[in-house]
Amino acid sequence: MPGKLLTIGELAKRANVSTSLLRYYEKEQLLMPSGRSEAGYRLYSPDAERTLRFIRSAQRYGFSLGDIKLIVGNGQTVPGDDVDVRDLAEQRFLTIERRVTEMLVLRHELELLLDDMTVHVDRSAGRAAGRHCRELVEQVCGHEAHGNRKSSVLNLVQRLNCNLASAEWEEVFADLRGRHLHIWRDDDGYSILFSNSTPEVQRALQRIASGESDCEAHLQPEVSSDDGGLLFRARGDNAFLFAQLFLALESAEA
Repeated sequence: MPGKLLTIGELAKRANVSTSLLRYYEKEQLLMPSGRSEAGYRLYSPDAERTLRFIRSAQRYGFSLGDIKLIVGNGQTVPGDDVDVRDLAEQRFLTIERRVTEMLVLRHELELLLDDMTVHVDRSAGRAAGRHCRELVEQVCGHEAHGNRKSSVLNLVQRLNCNLASAEWEEVFADLRGRHLHIWRDDDGYSILFSNSTPEVQRALQRIASGESDCEAHLQPEVSSDDGGLLFRARGDNAFLFAQLFLALESAEA
C-alpha cells in the first residue's frame, strides 16, 4: 500500500542491513523513525528506504557520517550549508578522480613496459622467443600488430574464458547500451541497479544471467526486482567483469 509505514524489521530487510545499524543511524540523527506503533516499535515512512540507501552509498564512497549528516540535513538549514555540501561532493569526486588517474597511468605504463620487454627478449633470446613473448603481451593487454587494441572489456572476458566473449551477446548488449545504472561493491562481488526496468532490459539481464550458468570465469549472476528498478548481482573474484561491462555499455563503449 502506498504510504504504508514500515517497521524497523521490514526496513532492515528491504535494505539488507541489520536493525542495530538502523538504531545506530537514529542515535546519530541520520535516519529518524516517523513514530512508533502501539507496542512501541519504530515505524518508518517509505521515504526512509531511499534515505537509507543514500546513506549507505555515501559511506561506500568515503563520506563520513558527519558529511552525510550535513548533506541529509534532517530538516535543519544553516546559511552556507549549500556551499559546504557542494564543496564536500567536489572534494570527494576529485579524490576519486586522482585514484582513477593513478590506476589508468599505471595500466598505461605497464602496457608500454611489456611492449618494451618484447623488444629486449627478441634481441637477447632470438626472434622465436620474442614472438612468444609478443603473443603473451597480446593476450595480457589486448595488443595487436602495429599497436591496434581490442576493447579492454572484450580482452578481459576472452582471457578469463568468459561466455560474454561470444559474438552472440551483441544483440543482448544492444538493449542495455546507454542505460542509466547505479553500481556498488559488495563483500563478495558487485551489484548493478538499472533504474529503467523496461521489458527489454529485464529480458537482457535475465538472458545474461542464465547464459552464464556454465561459465568458467565466475559464479552465475542473479537478477531480481528492486523498488529502484532491476538489480543484477555478480559474485566471486571475477565479478568485476560485469562491473566493467555495464559501465562500458552505459557510456556506449562496449
